[in-house]
Amino acid sequence: MIQDIYPDKLDNHFENCAPSGEDFGLCFRAGKLLARINEKNVLFPLHRDFSKPERAVYLFTVTNRRYFLVFQAEGTPAGFDWYTPQELRQRERQGNTDLFIVYTAYHLWQWYQTSRFCGACGQETIFDEKERAKVCPACGNRIYPRINPAVIVGVTNGDSLLLTRYRTGYAHNALVAGFTEIGETMEETVRREVMEEVGLRVKNIRYYKSQPWGVAADILMGFYCDADGDPAIHMDHTELKYAEWVRRPDIVLQPTDDSLTNEMMKMFRDGIIR
Repeated sequence: MIQDIYPDKLDNHFENCAPSGEDFGLCFRAGKLLARINEKNVLFPLHRDFSKPERAVYLFTVTNRRYFLVFQAEGTPAGFDWYTPQELRQRERQGNTDLFIVYTAYHLWQWYQTSRFCGACGQETIFDEKERAKVCPACGNRIYPRINPAVIVGVTNGDSLLLTRYRTGYAHNALVAGFTEIGETMEETVRREVMEEVGLRVKNIRYYKSQPWGVAADILMGFYCDADGDPAIHMDHTELKYAEWVRRPDIVLQPTDDSLTNEMMKMFRDGIIR
């Protein structure tokens, strides 16, 4: 999955520090990241490549390589262009480290964009110097990076797995998924989302694995569960265009292997999950 970057390792503790010319500078504009793609991987500009950046904020370190978020830089360094995270995901196939950097930086960039003003009084916020937070100088409100909990659900019925496809957006096979609502446990989210999307009751809910998914500021939690009672599907046509029981050998995986959803489908297809 996208976070499986061994032997690289993410160090995301906050530092109030200035970049050197050799540190990487990640710059977003209208949801696109400045990067260069070669035959093997994604390349990022160095901080020294930018002309008169407004500000640079430390993001994280990956195996002794420091990455900063660059704000409002003038011009575009030679040889680089603007790409959405999805475009980089489609092109990068030599390993997950670069994609993980892109998605994690995008998560933080989104938060910095949406926390420029205080949600309590409307005052422009300032950067905290001791932790990753934005602070309102007028009312003292503190804003921390937002993380949205969501579930990915592999619903099973004997040797069949429930596969879905969204009505719009992502065009490949997926699993039931959805965000946790206020007051819910994760297990309650699983039951509600399955009922809402395909009209099934479930039992034997069991946790599998989690995944950060920075492009939507998510933390995804994967669960398997069994259909409870009548397995007839009653699909929500406003959200899905396809929902069917598919036997193990007939499961078609997604074209890339960096998502929790794809791994869960593969684990069931290959008989590792019963």
